[in-house]
Amino acid sequence: MTPRTEHRPQMSVEEFEELERHAPELVRLEFIRGRVEVKPMPDGNHSEIVAWLQRLCMQHRPDLWLHAERGLKTESYRKGRARADGVLVPKGAFKGHGEWSAPDSALMAVEVTSWDSDAAQRDRVDKPDGYAAAGIPVYLLVDRDNCSVVVFNQPDNGRYQHEEKLPFGAPVHLPAPVDITLDTEPLKDLAD
Repeated sequence: MTPRTEHRPQMSVEEFEELERHAPELVRLEFIRGRVEVKPMPDGNHSEIVAWLQRLCMQHRPDLWLHAERGLKTESYRKGRARADGVLVPKGAFKGHGEWSAPDSALMAVEVTSWDSDAAQRDRVDKPDGYAAAGIPVYLLVDRDNCSVVVFNQPDNGRYQHEEKLPFGAPVHLPAPVDITLDTEPLKDLAD
């Protein structure tokens, strides 16, 4: 007897975008590795971390803007859609764009872990691969589970070739083209 294989129909990007437009405001949907993912709404500390990072980017690089909750087209093969917690771009880079932008002008994508069961796979594996495949030079992960900051860079063949993990409180250098050093001491108070 041959094993039975279940085939799920593939969803097109257009079908995903239509589904996402009609999703309730309590959830955010992403299309990663050919799957629809539900991303929980951020809690207060999550939002504070993104605001902290926005302020630092403006202080150190006033020529760049960190857009929160920006939709990016990722994974050229699967035509994924990821809603980054932050995307650092030159001022005006998203002017005239719809909800989902090409990643061409993105210098850095940012994710802050959430307290859901899918966060480990989504933020530590799927997102870095998607952002690397899209050619985004730097991926910054603020990992509240491990009280660490992880900087991924040097995307090549759909993977980041370099990864550096530092504990909250350590100075963290974001390499070119971002070129900012973060004092992560304030993250200690926002880990919960």
